Amino acid sequence: MSRRLLTAVTVLALVATACGGDDDAAPTTSSSTTSSSTTASSTTATTTPPTQSAPTSAAADAFPVTVNVGNGPVTIAAAPQRIMSLSPSLTEMLYAVGAGDQVGAVDKNSDFPAGAPVTDLSGFKPNVEAIAALTPDLVLVSGDRDGIVAALGTVGIPTLLLPTATTLDDTFAQLATIGAATGHVDAASATVTAMREQIDALLAEVPEREAPLTYFYELADDGNTVTSSTFIGNVLSLAGLTSIADPAPDAAGGYPQLGAEAVLAADPAFIFLAHSDGSAPTTDEIAARPGWSELQAVRDGHVVALDSDIASRWGPRVVDLLAAVVAATRGTT
Repeated sequence: MSRRLLTAVTVLALVATACGGDDDAAPTTSSSTTSSSTTASSTTATTTPPTQSAPTSAAADAFPVTVNVGNGPVTIAAAPQRIMSLSPSLTEMLYAVGAGDQVGAVDKNSDFPAGAPVTDLSGFKPNVEAIAALTPDLVLVSGDRDGIVAALGTVGIPTLLLPTATTLDDTFAQLATIGAATGHVDAASATVTAMREQIDALLAEVPEREAPLTYFYELADDGNTVTSSTFIGNVLSLAGLTSIADPAPDAAGGYPQLGAEAVLAADPAFIFLAHSDGSAPTTDEIAARPGWSELQAVRDGHVVALDSDIASRWGPRVVDLLAAVVAATRGTT
């Protein structure tokens, strides 16, 4: 099966990461990107993910428009000019489709792109009064926490519920929906096309392997990790990897907790570090754990520090995540 066909047919299960979730994830700190571990952020320079399209004017003649989202059909009477996003992933999508000039406020964790109008609002604990005080004409949320969608409806603020995606196609569909809701249909389509093309190009670099490479994906020091059934796991599977956590009993929806003994027994070929609080250990700290210096991932220099924001969001920078993994594993068979 060709790599291009594989992109089209692979179903990527996308679950909010166990590192805090999209709405309230801690921003990446310098400690997570300047450690002595192999740093994946430096390997993504060859790609140009469409994370911020050039600003374009919303097509006023496209309104009114009705979009179907998690809270049902929502009609938007006119091109929104004071959009509020309460989800970092959705914020990135707004800018990707060229609606950045229409964004009036974003939640406190929407730290990308630079220059987004960050506030102290929380998507995890939304405050209706604080939201309404900023007079948005459209609000985007990824979760209906505390009944925020209905509450905003009572004060006349149209709200789009765009839940954590469960497939890569969901990401593409949300980009299209946001493009329609903001008057940037063509830009949204171009963004999706560019993402698909870049993913195909990355998959063309993945060598054929007799068996997938194994990995341990560390979300925290306590052993929280991912299985291949999660979004992260499926993205890594595109690069020819499989999680050592797959056989583990899982009561956390694809995010089990592995003890050190299980990691040592599995002896993964790669260790990926994606601590949401920016506390990713260095290679030396990994090697200093009892027995870990004998792991093949440590011996071979295959301890990879990922950008935890990119690794926890389902927006256009998923291309960066795949690029980081492909670059880190290139040449390994």
